Amino acid sequence: MASIGENLRHVKETAAAAARRAGRDPARVQLVVVTKTVAPDRIAEALAAGATACGENRVQELLAKQPELPSGVQWHLIGHLQTNKVKLIAGRVQLIHSLDSLHLAREIGRRAVEKGWVAPVLVQVNVAGDPAKYGLPPGEVAGFLQECLLIEGLQVRGLMTIPPLASRAEESRPVFRALRLLAEELRQKMPSLPLELLSMGMSSDYAVAVEEGATLIRVGTAIFGPREG
Repeated sequence: MASIGENLRHVKETAAAAARRAGRDPARVQLVVVTKTVAPDRIAEALAAGATACGENRVQELLAKQPELPSGVQWHLIGHLQTNKVKLIAGRVQLIHSLDSLHLAREIGRRAVEKGWVAPVLVQVNVAGDPAKYGLPPGEVAGFLQECLLIEGLQVRGLMTIPPLASRAEESRPVFRALRLLAEELRQKMPSLPLELLSMGMSSDYAVAVEEGATLIRVGTAIFGPREG
């Protein structure tokens, strides 16, 4: 069985090869190691092997692990965020991937201002209209971004999506492509919002996501093995 370090290197090499196939600079793709249910000692192995960013789905789990790991780790909140949990992570994460409502946007902005922080966020888009997923319909994103521009303490850095469950990675390609095209369209409409980050792609489909323009890939199982919880 391959080690965590070997798995990490394989993921990085696969992502870099996918970037080169698409004529992209591999350095423009950041790996966010998904650490949901992973013990701190195993996360430390990934960090020792070169991981720099950890992604957690749950606020409580992120807060529990943060003090047990090096202070230089970038922490990303990648799961659905409830408004009553925003105060707990304000100023403690490098990026929130899952902004999906105006109510949440205002709460993030309010808590960020209290902390003297500008909160970097991604807007979650439900590209495929999957009822099992959170996120805004693509047609509502432009208006939502206009509202976000008015919220102090909030900095929209890009978009995120999760495709429907698929048996093959290629089935997710249209979803990833649609998110990239939406970002390009929005940049034209709102040049004050660079939207330079696209968070898309997980263990089963990250290479396809990179080919379609992902700048952040969220990979856990391919590094740590199947989760226990």
